[in-house]
Amino acid sequence: MSECIFCQIIRKEVSASIVYEDEQVIAFLSNRPVNEGHTLVTPKKHYENIYDIPMEEAGHLFKIAKKMAHAVRDATSAEGIRIVQNNGEAAGQVIFHLHVHIIPLKPHNKFSHDGAYRDPTQPRDSSALGKDAEKIRQHLPLF
Repeated sequence: MSECIFCQIIRKEVSASIVYEDEQVIAFLSNRPVNEGHTLVTPKKHYENIYDIPMEEAGHLFKIAKKMAHAVRDATSAEGIRIVQNNGEAAGQVIFHLHVHIIPLKPHNKFSHDGAYRDPTQPRDSSALGKDAEKIRQHLPLF
């Protein structure tokens, strides 16, 4: 899986704004966030989708996703959190390494649920991502 961008991030071959990491999971900011604080939680082992990951590892992944949802909400003062996990191209999966999106939302955000669930996004510069990551890390509960 040397071509997989998430595997490259996990191996530290490509930089990312990492918010959390343990032996099984890594969480980092999307470089094309829907909103400030948009975080991706992914297993370190390469699984293409939810169907491939063993149950125990899926449980740990979603445990961390829940903790990240709290941290992202608190760090961004979000009034809602959208949690998205796409499986397959037809579902809007773009990176074929299993991951969970934690997307902070405020009342002015409006999303269409028609089509592929993909909202247009713009790149966020690495300096801003670094600041966002630090805010989120400060709100992480003790593990």
